[in-house]
Amino acid sequence: MKTLFKNKYVLLGATLFIGFLLGWLIKPSNHHPDSYRDESSEHQHNGATYSSTIGQTENQIWTCSMHPQIRMNEPGQCPICGMDLIPAAGGGDSDANPMALEMTENAMKLANIQTTVVGSESLSATREIRLNGKVQADERKVYVQSSHIPGRIEQLNVNFTGEPVFRGKVLAMVYSPELVTAQQELLQANKIKSTQPELFNAAKNKLINWKLSETQINRILENGKPIDRFPILSDVNGIAVEKKVNLGDYVQRGTPVYEIADLSSVWLQFEVYESDLPWVKVGDKVSYTLSSIPGEKFEGVVAFIDPVIDPQTRVTMARVEVKNPKGTFKPEMFATGKVKNELKTSSTASLSVPKSAVMWTGERSVVYVKTATDTKVYFSLREVTLGASLGDAYEVKSGLEAGEEIVTYGTFTVDAAAQLAGKPSMMRPEGGAAMTGHNHGGMNMDTNPTSEKTTTKTTGETKVLSKEAKAAVEKLVNQYILVKNALVKDNLTEADKQVKSLQKAVSGTSMALFKGDNHNKWMDYQKRMNAQTTQFLQTKKIDEARTVFIELSNILIEMTHDFGPFEQTFYIQYCPMVNQNKGAEWLSISKTVENPYYGAKMNDCGEVTKTIQ
Repeated sequence: MKTLFKNKYVLLGATLFIGFLLGWLIKPSNHHPDSYRDESSEHQHNGATYSSTIGQTENQIWTCSMHPQIRMNEPGQCPICGMDLIPAAGGGDSDANPMALEMTENAMKLANIQTTVVGSESLSATREIRLNGKVQADERKVYVQSSHIPGRIEQLNVNFTGEPVFRGKVLAMVYSPELVTAQQELLQANKIKSTQPELFNAAKNKLINWKLSETQINRILENGKPIDRFPILSDVNGIAVEKKVNLGDYVQRGTPVYEIADLSSVWLQFEVYESDLPWVKVGDKVSYTLSSIPGEKFEGVVAFIDPVIDPQTRVTMARVEVKNPKGTFKPEMFATGKVKNELKTSSTASLSVPKSAVMWTGERSVVYVKTATDTKVYFSLREVTLGASLGDAYEVKSGLEAGEEIVTYGTFTVDAAAQLAGKPSMMRPEGGAAMTGHNHGGMNMDTNPTSEKTTTKTTGETKVLSKEAKAAVEKLVNQYILVKNALVKDNLTEADKQVKSLQKAVSGTSMALFKGDNHNKWMDYQKRMNAQTTQFLQTKKIDEARTVFIELSNILIEMTHDFGPFEQTFYIQYCPMVNQNKGAEWLSISKTVENPYYGAKMNDCGEVTKTIQ
C-alpha cells in the first residue's frame, strides 16, 4: 500500500515535468521578430483595397485626388471639396518637372480628362464651305451709250431702266444747232462739188465723224435742207440698266445717255472669308441654289478669285460665270453655294491636333502635354504654332513632336487646376501662387489635424449635379445669352445692364447646391465670372467689351460642359476672324448664327461647331 502511494507521486511529478518541458519548447520567442506577423489593417478607397502593417500605417500620408496639396497623417475627408482622402504615393520622382501639374489617374477619371497621342502622317482634310453671293451683270458686257452729237435732248424713246434694247434702236432724239450748221456747209459745198471736191469731202467727213450714216447724208443732199433732230442709236443688244439724262438736258459729244447691259451671260459673285481662302480655288466646282428659284440646283466653276480683300468685311469675291440665254438669272438675286474641297498640308509628313486641344490667349496657342511615371501623371503647358485649319483639327507647325500625348478633352479643367496649384497656365504662363481657398462656413482648414476622424469609404465618382443646381446653372447661361444678344445689336448700354443682372445672379447662386468636387468647380467658376463681369463693366467702348466677352464666353462654355446636360439645348458657335484672326467662340440657344463680336457689321459670320444637348 505504501509503495503504491509512492508510485502515484512519482508518476504525477513526471507528468508535470514533461508538461513544463513541452510548454517551454513550443513557447514563441520574443527574440525572433520574423517568427510572427502583426495583424494588418486594411482601408478600401475608390474601389481598391490598400493593406499596410501597423508600422506602415503610422507613416502613411493621405491626400485628395483633386487637391494633391492636401497632406494628412490619417484618412478622412478633404477640407476643400469633402471627398474621401486616398493614400499618397510614397517617395517622389526626382526627374519630375517642378513646373508641371501633378494629377493622379483617379483624378483624371473623375475630371473626365481624355488624351491623344500626336502622330506624324500625311495630312489632308475635306471641308465643305458655304458661300453667300448675288447675281451681277458681266462687267465685260456692260456698255455706256453716249451721245455722238452735241445738243438738246428733244425725245427719249427708252424711258425706264430694265427696258430691252437692240443694236440700231433709236434711244433718243437730239436737236443740235452745230449739226444744222454743218449740214448747211455740206449743202453749199455740194453746189461747188465739181470745182472744189476737197471742200465737199471735208464737209461730208465732218458729218461722218458725228456718226451720221451714208443714208442720212444722202437724204440731206436729196432733200436740199438740213435735218433738225438726229437720233442716238444703240450700239449693242441688252437692257437699259440706268438712264443718265432727262428730256430737255443739254449734252456734249461723249456724254453718257444710257448704261446698257447684255445679260446673255452673268456673274455669280460669292463672298469668301479670309480664313476660308485656302479651301476655295480657281477651277473648283460650286453647287448653288437661288432664293427666287426654289427647288432647283445649279452647278458652276470658280473662274476668278478677287486678289484684293475688303479691309472692312475681310472678304473677297469668287466669280462663277453663267450662261443666261433665257434671262432666268437676274442681277441682285441672292444665291447660296457650297464648295467641297480637299486641303493638303504644306509638308508630306505633318502633325495635327484636335481643335478641342488648343486654347487661345489672343497672342498664343497652347496645349497641355502629358508625361507619366510609374506612379504619377504630369501635365505641362506648351506653346505651339498652328498652320492650316483642317476641319476639326489644326496643322501644327512647331511646338510638338510625334509621339507626345496631349489633352484633347477637359483642357480647361486641367488649366484651372494648374492655376489653383500655381503652375504655368493659359492666363499665367509664368505661374504664380496657388489659390488659398475660400470660406467654407467654418470648416476646419488645418491640413494636419490632431483630432480623430471617422474613416469613410469613397465611391471614386463625382457626385451627380442636382436638378436644382442644373437649373441654377441654366439660368446663368440664359442670362449670358441676353448679354450676347445686346452685343449682336451693338447696344453697349443694354449689354452693361444684362451683365449687371448676370453678376447679381452669380452672387445669388447658393454654393450649397454643389456637392463634392462640383463644389470646388463652382467656386472657381464663380470667381472667374465675377472677375470678367467686373472688367466688362469697366469698359467704355463696345470693342473693349467684346474683347472681355471672349473670356466670359470661354468660362460659360467650360461650365456648360462640366455641369451639363440640361433641359435646354445650347449651341457653341465659332468665328475664325475674331481676336485678330485667332478665332473665338460663344454660346447660343439657336442654330442661327448671330455674331456678338461683329454685330451688324458681319452678323452671320461664324458656324455651329458643337451642340450641348
